[in-house]
Amino acid sequence: MKNSNDPSAKRRKWSVLWILIIGIILGAVLLGGSAYVMHKTSDTAFCVSCHTMQQPLAEYQGSVHFQNTKGIRAECSDCHVPHQPVDYLLTKVAALKDVYGEMTGKIDTPEKYNAHKLEMAQKVWKEFEANNSATCRSCHSFDAMDIVAQTPEARIQHPVAIKEGQTCISCHKGVAHILPDMSSLAAAGASELSDAAAKTPESATKLYTIGTQPFYLQPGEQHNAGNLMPSTEVTVVKRDGDRVLVNVTGWQQDGVNEVLYAAEGKRILSVLLGDEARTSLKTQNTVTDPETGLVWHQAAIQVWVAKNQLIDDQEKIWQYASTMMSTNCTGCHGLTALDRFNANQWIGVVKGMAPRTSLTEEQLRLLTQYVQKHASDMQSAQPAKS
Repeated sequence: MKNSNDPSAKRRKWSVLWILIIGIILGAVLLGGSAYVMHKTSDTAFCVSCHTMQQPLAEYQGSVHFQNTKGIRAECSDCHVPHQPVDYLLTKVAALKDVYGEMTGKIDTPEKYNAHKLEMAQKVWKEFEANNSATCRSCHSFDAMDIVAQTPEARIQHPVAIKEGQTCISCHKGVAHILPDMSSLAAAGASELSDAAAKTPESATKLYTIGTQPFYLQPGEQHNAGNLMPSTEVTVVKRDGDRVLVNVTGWQQDGVNEVLYAAEGKRILSVLLGDEARTSLKTQNTVTDPETGLVWHQAAIQVWVAKNQLIDDQEKIWQYASTMMSTNCTGCHGLTALDRFNANQWIGVVKGMAPRTSLTEEQLRLLTQYVQKHASDMQSAQPAKS
């Protein structure tokens, strides 16, 4: 039987106790130090201390998140560092790549920064979509919003977002940083449309133009007789090599014979007619608008178009247009609901906003078609049937 007063046993007990105490102290220091480092490397002063952050800093300082009437400032970490412990740690570890980027000078000039800006923005947008804009919702809550006191546009959009379960970043890209140049993104979307058009089955009879498309009155003719606008619906009559004879129907206002519109009373351009094409137009029906007294003629024409510019799935066109709208029209305001304006009002809205985007004239044509054909008055409009 061991003696409880054995000096060696007492020393072992004290040794274990001291090791435990030292371990606790070191653990506390390590935990506290880690928390301190994590906190200090998340504050705005640290985030913008690198040379490469001067341009995003300037963009942030010009935004409503930096200065506003409420005097509430969203710091860098409020938007870019999740609050959930696991996501927080993963984000901090992933940030090591930014240190590497700073060391290698990946974006150390305005030219390099702008070259990578779209790529960086898309990565952030994807993260926000994946986590349902978690950092946005840490400050902004639908339940806490006084929607009646918001701007007219927000009063319309937020109830829709609540009902459909939309996430913040879908409508609010560019709220803290200037949107990147979207032209390459739009070009990629146009390329995807062209690829899809090339795979359109020969058996398809109802097709849609993927862009402004010249047309001809004879199969082998080289001089175009006019143009079909993007998203115009056509019906195949016959095929001949790389061209297709299609029937196009639209509405023509009395006295305005150079244009066919997609619907009666709506200024949605479908066909621009040259002199010879106007003589080939066949009137099918005539109506008088009871509200305006204007006379409208439903008319049709058969024309030859290139088959590689036609697609059988209109939704692919709308997906491309929707992407252009969400990436180009959310830098100054939330994404505007398509039924916010009627078809004719959308013309002026798009023209007014066009200078603030990087969209080409062709892309703006398609975007105009998209918003007009989904406008508030298009449900009851009488479309032209091919």
